[in-house]
Amino acid sequence: MSKNKFKSTIIVLLALTMILSSCAPAIVEEEESDKISLTPDYSNSRYKEIYLAGGCFWGVEAYFERIIGVEYTNVGYANGESDTTNYNLIEETGHAETIYLVYDPEIISLQSILTYFYGIIEPTSVNKQGNDVGTQYRSGIYYVDDDDLDVIQTVTEKEQEKYSGPIATEIQKLQNYVLAEDYHQDYLYKNPNGYCHVDLSNIPSERPSIRASDYPKPSDDEIREKLTDLQYSITQEGATETAFQNPFWNNHDEGLYVDIVTGEPLFLSRDKFDSGSGWPSFTRPIDWNVITLHLDATMGMERIEVKSRTGDTHLGHVFNDGPAEEGGLRFCINSGALDFIYLEEMEQNGYGKYLMYFQ
Repeated sequence: MSKNKFKSTIIVLLALTMILSSCAPAIVEEEESDKISLTPDYSNSRYKEIYLAGGCFWGVEAYFERIIGVEYTNVGYANGESDTTNYNLIEETGHAETIYLVYDPEIISLQSILTYFYGIIEPTSVNKQGNDVGTQYRSGIYYVDDDDLDVIQTVTEKEQEKYSGPIATEIQKLQNYVLAEDYHQDYLYKNPNGYCHVDLSNIPSERPSIRASDYPKPSDDEIREKLTDLQYSITQEGATETAFQNPFWNNHDEGLYVDIVTGEPLFLSRDKFDSGSGWPSFTRPIDWNVITLHLDATMGMERIEVKSRTGDTHLGHVFNDGPAEEGGLRFCINSGALDFIYLEEMEQNGYGKYLMYFQ
């Protein structure tokens, strides 16, 4: 091999190494043109918010979104020198890769969250976590509630006892937060083999995983045989059933609502509420990954359609007129797209691992 060819080969190998071992996405799959995202509004809810910077946000989000009591997460760029930025500019604008974390204080405490956080980062490291180096990879805790500062300082002081060097994690009030690009959201869910500097093998109080492979979509012939004409029309053709004349609009039993086509878990009875609409209404799905959201421009209006993940089943629509204390969303779902598993029958029907949500 010539010297020039050898040099070129080394450059290529180094480039590949950087791609595979850093937070830069090696392959970004284009989203479907009609697929959209939606962020609940927790500012006036019963939930609490905190922002955590711990290096590449892919792994930090993947870790925390699996913990029972964590209600919602997304990733973005926090506490920079401007209110706008993007992935290519964060080193210039001084933002840190950060996750936005919403949690239920009745289930998990801020103290526990921060203890977990310090356990997955190197808090004495300056502008470096894992293989990533730069100010955008600094660690930080950014709070929105002044009352949280005492807890943050107390936990940090206790963590400092474990290290001889000073903890470099900055503690600041949130100044700004810019939502990251869509391909960064739930990156490791969409790319399971992607780079991650966080150990995801030992997550405390881990919520049960809902694997798409466990709920394959049947053939169209099988779906037609399984469903009534109305159910088929709803799930496969986007029809809507009549309000107040469907099985689950006023169902108050405890249990699990699943995709009638695939059996994939979708909603918990504890998240159901009476919206007065005449259709089953929920404040959130059991897991944000089991649904997809799509722009629906039919009927002379723009709405957000809700579909199931594996079945691509038309479920209904989501609106922003839900209970403010629960995040403000109303998932308006057709009964004809759902099957209901009673609490006392969940174990025998193969849904026993989800009983923990009712304990």
